[in-house]
Amino acid sequence: MNLVKHLLNRKGNKMVSVTPHISVREALRIMAENDIGSVVVIDNGLFEGIMTERDYSRKIILMNRNSRDTQVSEIMSRNLPKVSPTDTIEYCMELMNNNHIRYLPVFENDQLTGIISISDLIKETVITQQRTINQLEDYIRG
Repeated sequence: MNLVKHLLNRKGNKMVSVTPHISVREALRIMAENDIGSVVVIDNGLFEGIMTERDYSRKIILMNRNSRDTQVSEIMSRNLPKVSPTDTIEYCMELMNNNHIRYLPVFENDQLTGIISISDLIKETVITQQRTINQLEDYIRG
């Protein structure tokens, strides 16, 4: 069974964070510098949400807002479902699908320990399937 902790062990749990009071433009610059599609929003050491490229496109561009004058707190995704390292990849995919989201925060003992994306889940599923195929091929070859 593939668990979130296996994914995080392989991927790492590096997270790039911003405060909710910086401009969306500054957060986008940080995302571009780190070649990532989202940033974790932390305020006074507490997880507040995630700002994603999707938040930007839907809440800034489509609403004709200015990214220089808009704070991250105004567009970030809040109240995301939380998962734990012992949750399965399948459960996470179901949560994302049911909630129409692409990122999930991972918490252990009320501490944010990572962020996983739909892309991470797909990669993990492909790795698992390839491992199964290799095992079956080894079995057939005897």
